[in-house]
Amino acid sequence: MLQQLSPAKRILIILLIVICALLAAAMCLFLFLTITEYNPSALEPVSITSSATRTLRPGDSLSILTWNTGYCALGDNSDFFMDGGTQVITATKERLLSNLNGITDQFEAEPADILFLQEVDLDSARSYNINTYAKFAAKLPEYDHAFAANFRVAFLPYPIPPIGKVNSGIATFSRYSLSYADRVQLPCPFTWPVRVANLKRCLLISRIKLEDTDKELVLINLHLEAYDDGTGKTAQTKMLRQYMDAELEKGNYLIVGGDFNQRFSNVDASAYPAYENKWQPGLIDTAEFEDDYTFLMDSTVPSCRSLDTAYAGADPSSFQYYLIDGFILSSNIQLDSLSTRDLSFACSDHNPVYMQVTLLP
Repeated sequence: MLQQLSPAKRILIILLIVICALLAAAMCLFLFLTITEYNPSALEPVSITSSATRTLRPGDSLSILTWNTGYCALGDNSDFFMDGGTQVITATKERLLSNLNGITDQFEAEPADILFLQEVDLDSARSYNINTYAKFAAKLPEYDHAFAANFRVAFLPYPIPPIGKVNSGIATFSRYSLSYADRVQLPCPFTWPVRVANLKRCLLISRIKLEDTDKELVLINLHLEAYDDGTGKTAQTKMLRQYMDAELEKGNYLIVGGDFNQRFSNVDASAYPAYENKWQPGLIDTAEFEDDYTFLMDSTVPSCRSLDTAYAGADPSSFQYYLIDGFILSSNIQLDSLSTRDLSFACSDHNPVYMQVTLLP
């Protein structure tokens, strides 16, 4: 039948068929993503893998590390399209394993009692389906550990080439026995259809019973919103404050740590100017919180770098740096030291931040 039409009409019909086929494929993809969308409950208990035998009591000191591990694929060789770079696949499998080994080497070189880790993949195409959580756990055999998913998408269709399957989250490791852990869903600022292929940010709340007291040490691991218009960060920070205040009223000890994707207003970031057309973090106004908290970021070393270009070979003096990783302490915890380790972003686009504290009697 097409042969009976003029060449122009045949081309038009073929184009219409192709367009209709593409639209049908897109609709099927969005239907699939909608059906398989990760929809966690507001509060979910998290299983704990128990290996720790140590106990903790008021008066004890402990060390804490927070580190966004960049799913072991955001080393100094990488950029990323969401920050203005060009890469989607940011590491070869060999480079990813090298980054992973560099991260676990740091765990061994400077052991911490508690680790807050973000961007930890279980089974993602972007990290060659390597279970980095299991790899970290194998290097920390004497730790209890818990994991909370915040990014589960059966197939992420953008950009080209597509990111594909993502199964990732945040993980807490502790040398002290964890008695309980919860995943608390944070507000999501995105609506359908963007929401179905986006992160579902959360708090991972773990608890350590303190000997000789009815109190607990409450550990909150987080990775707050990054690529929103600011409303998501604000809503998530508000919920965080509500949970913190609730624990404060109970008289518990509280340590919050992670990647806030925001700077604390009490931290001087003048050494790291904001450059035009670069991603910029939000700001947490610490005055909006109770006076019973201490907000901590080490301004002497940047905790994160921009991914608009690779760090290796770039001019470090004009690079875009950030202070977005840190801690919040309740007033019954004494800060002994705080330091961001300058690892030149070799294994991740974040540097690890270490803290030493004492639980006041």
